[in-house]
Amino acid sequence: MSITESEIEMLEKAASMLKAIAHPMRIAIIRLLEDGERKTVTEIHSVLNIEQSTTSHHLGILKDKGVLASKREGKNTYYFLKHDSLKNIITCVSKCAV
Repeated sequence: MSITESEIEMLEKAASMLKAIAHPMRIAIIRLLEDGERKTVTEIHSVLNIEQSTTSHHLGILKDKGVLASKREGKNTYYFLKHDSLKNIITCVSKCAV
């Protein structure tokens, strides 16, 4: 079996996304957004009880790696899962961690 160049690129992107997810706070952010809700940095940092700058840092990493997307509405930027199926990864890993 040989892997094509496009398959290698897809696998590298998937690995990059998994690396971005592999942090307890980032998993918490994804779990917070997995119901399809869109939340601002302020809402996320309030719920998770972490500094707003730390929240922004984690959101930036997740967005950069294609895990989250954002939409600006007025003064607020709302974050949400870019791919709905990402919540399945968190659910699966959470079940295996028990």
